[in-house]
Amino acid sequence: MMENDVDFMRLALDLARQAGAVDEVPVGAIVVRNGEVIGRGFNQPIGSHDPSAHAEIMALRDAARQAGNYRLVDCTLYVTLEPCAMCAGAIMHARIARVVFGARDPKTGACGSVVDLFGEERLNHHADVEGGVLAVECGAMLSSFFAARRNRTLTA
Repeated sequence: MMENDVDFMRLALDLARQAGAVDEVPVGAIVVRNGEVIGRGFNQPIGSHDPSAHAEIMALRDAARQAGNYRLVDCTLYVTLEPCAMCAGAIMHARIARVVFGARDPKTGACGSVVDLFGEERLNHHADVEGGVLAVECGAMLSSFFAARRNRTLTA
């Protein structure tokens, strides 16, 4: 773990809270270059009617606009939940150097939980991946969200 990983993950958690506040699955992501946040995003596939509007994709889009380039070399992406295969693919295409995530995703995680796309030697880009940063906080936010959703369904 690097020195600022916890601080940057806290920023991603703030974005996850914004997603939860609009009843989206609470996942947040930021892209950092040279210690500066250049991209921010949170889950919004429901509200935007866009299945690709995951937190990572939104943060990559924002960072690419800020950088004026779709290649985000020398950047780190922080995300509160392990990226899925779609997001891992976008991260690879953007040439992100490092991925730091919070909670593991045992159902769709593509950084080792279900598959490890970043460890697949046949693919042409390999980011360094570190999981488990603020995993308890990240996981608790997701668990609370889904528990509340189940509760609403049961009482409706």
